[in-house]
Amino acid sequence: MRSTVLYLVLLAGLTSCQQVENKYLEADTQRPNLIVIMTDDQGWADVGFNGCKDIPTPNIDRIAKEGVRFAEAYVTFPVCGPSRAGFLTGRYQGRFGFTTNPSIDPKNPTAGLPVEEETIAQVLSKADYKSAVIGKWHMGTHPVFHPLERGFDYFFGFLSGGHNYYADQLVLEDLSEVSKKWEWYRTKIIENRNTVDTQGYLTDELSDAAVRFIEKQTEADQHFMLYLAYNAPHTPLQATEKYLSRFPDIKDEKRKTYAAMVSAVDDGVGRVLQAVESGGIEEQTLIVFLSDNGGARNNASSNAPLRGAKSDLFEGGIRVPFAMRWKGTIPPAQTYRKPISSLDVMATIVAQNDVEIAKERPLDGVDLLPFLTGADQGNPHDFLFWRKQRRNAMAVRHGVYKLVTNEDREREPPLLYDLSSEINEVNNIENAERSTYDSLMSNWESWNAQLKDRVFPTLSNDVWWTN
Repeated sequence: MRSTVLYLVLLAGLTSCQQVENKYLEADTQRPNLIVIMTDDQGWADVGFNGCKDIPTPNIDRIAKEGVRFAEAYVTFPVCGPSRAGFLTGRYQGRFGFTTNPSIDPKNPTAGLPVEEETIAQVLSKADYKSAVIGKWHMGTHPVFHPLERGFDYFFGFLSGGHNYYADQLVLEDLSEVSKKWEWYRTKIIENRNTVDTQGYLTDELSDAAVRFIEKQTEADQHFMLYLAYNAPHTPLQATEKYLSRFPDIKDEKRKTYAAMVSAVDDGVGRVLQAVESGGIEEQTLIVFLSDNGGARNNASSNAPLRGAKSDLFEGGIRVPFAMRWKGTIPPAQTYRKPISSLDVMATIVAQNDVEIAKERPLDGVDLLPFLTGADQGNPHDFLFWRKQRRNAMAVRHGVYKLVTNEDREREPPLLYDLSSEINEVNNIENAERSTYDSLMSNWESWNAQLKDRVFPTLSNDVWWTN
């Protein structure tokens, strides 16, 4: 009898332990690794999942095929730096005065992402994530803005907003050797805090570093966040014969080189996906692909049929290719047609973790998971807003309507478009929808009143190398 009782007690204890273990395992699956792959100046139309015909992107397309393609996905600014600042904080960058690309000034402790703002890496460190940024930083070059000071555990890349791709052109040791504007494109790659000599094409080097990081974290059974910030296909247009040879039918040399650069990225995305698959962590990893803004006018990209390009508040400047995959959680092969934002990446990963966000700096994004699983049939955002302070330009999206002016709104009043009937923003419907116009303008003005003015000099005013 006593042995039977003891057996039942032990069985009950074992069952209790198993329940606790299963509880934690179940909870752990809701804390995914996060991989964000961000390209630079890639056109909305330059991925297969948005209809591209001349540049195959099978690996990028796989993210959409095995997850979701966002048909109406936006970034918070039509130029690199502010857009990335919004993504990295989950907050409109105008809230902290990041209104333009920062000057490349290692002597200026204000020219970058304010240290009071928490990055996605700082937030996830509270949930025991290890984070890496590989590639382009562009959040300031003063030591206080270094990625390792902003929550990241590993950095492999460059601090400025652009870079040469050929290793033999990277001849400057660091920014201290820069003597004229744009020469920072020729600095050596940085690993953590030290410069390193690289041998290969830069896009391949970044892909290599990303795979190494994924494999290391997987082997250590460590939750991780990887921000793989390719500088391709941003100028200069540079590609190796390996990638150029894939496009013999593209006669325009700029478009051919651009295609080769995108193809190099696609290869890298494929290697990242393979590393995740080989590590057995596909169902534990949320993967996001997007561009930091629309395609630029100087790199042969295409935003068709959208109006405008990089630097514009028209759709071509702010609507970007965007896909997300979380196997086993996000239903595959879906197209989501309601407006979402790059701000939502931060909010989505925070929602999967028990992480506290400072009350004085609330997130502007939303958790996308309920909308993608069908649990919430509503709209992720009631309004999306944009501001270009230097130009006094603005835009606001609400439902199918968008109010926008790409120039000084005092000289060129905003125009109203119905994006459900035309996405190329041609026919102003202000007269037919005056109440909608007034409502959108009022909401934008209320939002704008919450923002800060510019807090640092722009790149055009950068003269630090002469001081």
